[in-house]
Amino acid sequence: MSFKRILAFSCWLFFACLLVIGCNQANTPKSATTNSTTAQTTTLTISAAASLKDALDAIKPIYNQSNPSLNLVYNFGSSGALQQQIEQGAKVDVFISAATKQIDALAKKGLLVDGTKKDLLKNQLVLIAPQKSTNISSFQDLTSPQIKKIALGEPKSVPAGHYAQQVLTSLKLADKLKGKVVYAKDVRQALNYVESGNVDAGLVYLSDAKSSSKVKVVTTAPENIHSPIIYPIAVIKSSKNINDAKDFEQFLFINNEARNIFEKYGFVLAGK
Repeated sequence: MSFKRILAFSCWLFFACLLVIGCNQANTPKSATTNSTTAQTTTLTISAAASLKDALDAIKPIYNQSNPSLNLVYNFGSSGALQQQIEQGAKVDVFISAATKQIDALAKKGLLVDGTKKDLLKNQLVLIAPQKSTNISSFQDLTSPQIKKIALGEPKSVPAGHYAQQVLTSLKLADKLKGKVVYAKDVRQALNYVESGNVDAGLVYLSDAKSSSKVKVVTTAPENIHSPIIYPIAVIKSSKNINDAKDFEQFLFINNEARNIFEKYGFVLAGK
């Protein structure tokens, strides 16, 4: 075979291969042209009081079972700090506060979606001590020389600290304990101080105390000596996913598994 014939045959074979490949691609369904088609997901950012961490973490997989295209991202902290973040333009879809003060402040500034501000949960304030402590059995024991440090949330930004300050004031203990108080950035930090033994006692929510095997509840603060502990929820007006945010809010109210989890972790459903 001459060189020209070999060259011509090679060119013909090359173009024939290209034609076959082109036909195969044209006949391949669109969905098969990619290795996998990943469904688009929407991220919902939930800013929530630190005391809700365990309950909301447990609720997340239950929510994802029925809403696989929605990705929940939690931002936990003190309610006051979270309020400031929202006021400063942080990307937040839903806010759950540990007090009505922060939600009401956002409402007054027009930062909430109308009709979404609702009371979700209630809680109790308890006095706790390290599990093996034998030095305390009442609020009055906080004045004992054996109790050197007491953990509270910062009253101006941490609702649990504000409630604790109300309790100590009502019991006429606030002035007597000034030198013993150690302020925490949120209620979980106050719990951690007691767990580690860095303080002798602390005031936290019942839900926080129930989450730890390292502390014990000494006594519960009477509800008539502090403001009602209400956890309100609302959708933030600047959210890019308002409908999805509303659906998540509704889920927390109507899903039985979510409601049971809240109760398991020491919360009381609002309205009960």
